[in-house]
Amino acid sequence: MVEEAHRSADLEVAAIYEIGKILSSSLDLPKTLREVLNLLGNHLGVRRGMVSLVQDSGELHLIGAVGLSPTEILRGRYRPGEGLTGRIFSSAMPCVVPNVAEEPLFLNRTGTLDEIGGDDDVAFIGVPIKAGRETVGVLSIIRPAGRRRRSFEKDRLLLTMVANLIGQTAVLHRTVTADRLELLKERTRLQKRLVATPRGKIEVENVIGVSPIMQRVFAEVHQAAPSRATVLLRGESGTGKEAIARAIHVQSPRKDRPFIKVNCAALSETLLESELFGHEKGAFTGAHAERKGRFELADGGTLFLDEIGDISAAFQAKLLRVLQEHEFERVGGGRTIRVDVRLIAATNRDLEKAVAANQFRADLYYRINVVSIFLPPLRERREDIPELVEHFLAKFNKENRKDLRIAPDAMVVLRNCYWPGNVRELENCVERTATMARGAAISEFDLPCVQNRCLTRALHVPEKAIAMPLRNATAQPADASPQAGEPSRAEGGERERLIWAMERCGWVQAKAARLLKLTPRQMGYALQKHNIEIKRI
Repeated sequence: MVEEAHRSADLEVAAIYEIGKILSSSLDLPKTLREVLNLLGNHLGVRRGMVSLVQDSGELHLIGAVGLSPTEILRGRYRPGEGLTGRIFSSAMPCVVPNVAEEPLFLNRTGTLDEIGGDDDVAFIGVPIKAGRETVGVLSIIRPAGRRRRSFEKDRLLLTMVANLIGQTAVLHRTVTADRLELLKERTRLQKRLVATPRGKIEVENVIGVSPIMQRVFAEVHQAAPSRATVLLRGESGTGKEAIARAIHVQSPRKDRPFIKVNCAALSETLLESELFGHEKGAFTGAHAERKGRFELADGGTLFLDEIGDISAAFQAKLLRVLQEHEFERVGGGRTIRVDVRLIAATNRDLEKAVAANQFRADLYYRINVVSIFLPPLRERREDIPELVEHFLAKFNKENRKDLRIAPDAMVVLRNCYWPGNVRELENCVERTATMARGAAISEFDLPCVQNRCLTRALHVPEKAIAMPLRNATAQPADASPQAGEPSRAEGGERERLIWAMERCGWVQAKAARLLKLTPRQMGYALQKHNIEIKRI
């Protein structure tokens, strides 16, 4: 008997644990409530389970149910004080009815008595769903009474614990839904004010962009900067998200206050918490003095969280609280600190897929995704490459006291490269080439890609980069369309194309000539012209 009681208690603890996991797994409230009721059905032998929540109208509506048809669920609506469910809600007291067929207050609105017919007695157990002192709904079950009349009290206690968990989840869902609607309204209002087609050239400090797509980005920056709205910058690595974040800060009313940046991917969860929230003296080993976090340092200004998509699930919950309440405690401290910080976040991850895969909290996603600005990759804004190259070269000349210029043929190659590393990679390429250039001008043959020494090609699969369409590549005759994996003339020059053909044909010159649709004489001249040594295999 004692062993059976212990086994029953263990099952109840396991059930509560599983229910807690279910309720915290998703923001789809009807779905999670059905899963909770299904679990209760397996544990208590429930024939029907119902969760009714109060609506803005004051009525109780069935939000989650098992054992009921969609039509029966629609009929499950009660006013406060009406029937057993309404009575439980109004009184905030539980109710146990050993046989519902003998209970006049049981309204049979969902057809329970019609279903059980002449079966054994069927019991009703209902408890109020509370959130703090507020009653927000009713959890009730219908199960065969059978020989389990003595266990009604145990069932009531278990349902009360489950109802408390549901109450917390329902309030959280209500808060998140209200916040989401408010954020969507703000997002819609701001986006309606964005200029769809900018007139005249728009400029943003320290950011170069004359292409139409970047002009639209600049228009969005000018429109979003004066507001307090959270901004989410989306785009591949190296597209200039930090520069755009700083530009938003500079054009905002907070421009005279601090601009603080944090790379979330560079820190572990523990270090990130200390970095953002600060810590008290003695909070952990090595904490020899009190230290302010980045939120405190950015008070009144802007906090830029780069790579926000890489933070852990546990830290997402902590960050959400700060963004909602504008308050936090330092690590190892108990004093609540309030701050006024505008958040700009950035990521190169697909957050929508991360939310769907339960890798990123949906409520945090809605909190940071108020105004989204997408930064295009460099290959989609090739009109900006010449100005970017001139800017980076001028910067190099100033720092190194040189007077280098770039030749037109080199600019053609740079403009038509794939640039998987975007603006950051272009800057590195210009600096590397300028450092190694021997003449007064950077020519096509000074570029690493023309010399088959491109670092990007060593890191990326060539076919992937080459296969991407080049919108502004030099036009080729119809009969000279590249073979699969063949580099175009614009992507690194004729020399790279010759080497590709020779390697593909095992360094047999005649085969390579046929592949490139050249005569053997033309092939030999081209190899000699580009000083390509024939490998002997």
